[in-house]
Amino acid sequence: MATSPRTPVPRPTDAELAILRVLWDRGPSTVRQVHDVLGRERPAAYTTALKLLQIMTEKGLVERDERDRTHVYRARLSEEQTQRQLVRDLVDRAFGGSATKLVMQALASRHASPDELREIRRAIDSARQEKEAHHDRD
Repeated sequence: MATSPRTPVPRPTDAELAILRVLWDRGPSTVRQVHDVLGRERPAAYTTALKLLQIMTEKGLVERDERDRTHVYRARLSEEQTQRQLVRDLVDRAFGGSATKLVMQALASRHASPDELREIRRAIDSARQEKEAHHDRD
């Protein structure tokens, strides 16, 4: 079941996210390369990585280059695109669509460093300016 660029990609499982992190860090990789990286964190059979990559291909999470004897896999979406999709889903499911509730819980559950707080402030300021500029055009 191939997906077009506009078809929504399903939410990856934890095991699929681990593989996607390898592909985002390494770039396009063979099953052996993915297996070797994952094996450093938790031992698993080569066939497990192969099966997961086959499932991920069917789901549209990765794309497989079959030009060579050894197939090469790459993430279909960037890390940022996937994170945005996951956050949208989390905001909708757990916080009733409220980004404010998500941010408040994130800040309450984990200590943010001064650098992180500055980055959050910059993101808020940038979003505010973008919204004001958009409002002025309407």
